[in-house]
Amino acid sequence: MGVPRTPRAAWIEQGLQTLAASGVDAVRIEVLAKALGVTKGGFYGYFADRNALLDALLEAWQHESVDEVLDRIAREEDPRDKVVLAGRLTLSADRLLAIDLAIRDWARRDDSVAARLRQVDNRRMDLLREMIGTFCSDPDEIEARALLAFSLAIGNQFLAADHNGRTREEVRARASAIVLNRPPDRKPPA
Repeated sequence: MGVPRTPRAAWIEQGLQTLAASGVDAVRIEVLAKALGVTKGGFYGYFADRNALLDALLEAWQHESVDEVLDRIAREEDPRDKVVLAGRLTLSADRLLAIDLAIRDWARRDDSVAARLRQVDNRRMDLLREMIGTFCSDPDEIEARALLAFSLAIGNQFLAADHNGRTREEVRARASAIVLNRPPDRKPPA
């Protein structure tokens, strides 16, 4: 009886974890095989080479951070809650945030990754425009609010400033309330 082969999904997940922790240069077949506790031979049953794996990582990230998020937020009724939940699922969740930031770094050096990131960011901006358009009719203001919301979600990861006796979460929540034109004391969706 043969040894069961390591599933394709395990290679992809380990690749995403390695990408998030150490960057794209660390995503090597040997490194992944060692982390999975297997030989690298099984890798070639699923992928032609490292580039095929990298493409699969981008595909998995795009599916999880856009398609699955859109499916999940569809259950929310309030457009503002959809925006907050989408942000929480993608850019506040530790796993996806780390992957997203690693892909942004990778995109600075690889035009094809930059193009994929642009597709993802455009879909995210489209969602913001659509949801903000439910309570705002000025196209210029919709675009500005969408940019502010997205910039808040991304930029919050890089800011190290103190907030004069307020927590980062308190200030971020207030900024979100301003951008989404909602009362500051309203609780976001769970």
